[in-house]
Amino acid sequence: MKLIILDRDGVINEDSDDYIKHPDEWHPLPGSLEAIARLHQAGWTIAIASNQSGLARGLFDITALSDIHQKFRKALSHLGGAVDAIFVCPHGPDDNCLCRKPLPGLFHDIGRRFDTSLEGVPAVGDSLRDLQASAAAGCVPWLVQTGNGSKTQAKGDLPAGLRVAKDLADAVDQILSETN
Repeated sequence: MKLIILDRDGVINEDSDDYIKHPDEWHPLPGSLEAIARLHQAGWTIAIASNQSGLARGLFDITALSDIHQKFRKALSHLGGAVDAIFVCPHGPDDNCLCRKPLPGLFHDIGRRFDTSLEGVPAVGDSLRDLQASAAAGCVPWLVQTGNGSKTQAKGDLPAGLRVAKDLADAVDQILSETN
């Protein structure tokens, strides 16, 4: 199985300090949906791992989150793409859960769901916590320079084995060229 794990906000769609609370606020980054469609068409299993503390903060509810994901899936399907699973952590930063990145709980859930090792699985994110979670789970961390990626890269103290790409399309181009 060729598995890839993607963060959502800042990687696939525009991020917001005010959170993405409604489908009208969800806007894909240029080339991101096409990149996911290329992965899907190349036979990759695609999982999303996303912290969504806006749920715990009461900024939106699970219905709004489902509507956002429905908009994402519909836009992706128009390009011939699909994702296999979306995993979210609904907890706030002080809830002491195991699924909130930088902890690797969501990644472990993905490994169990697909009954596969995460060793060497590419995991694309834009924040240090994305990279830390993926590295702790045995994935190959990929940093995109969209979203918070440029700021994350400038801060340094990044995990070993880090790969860097301009955006998701660039990461996918590199991954597909290395695996074909």
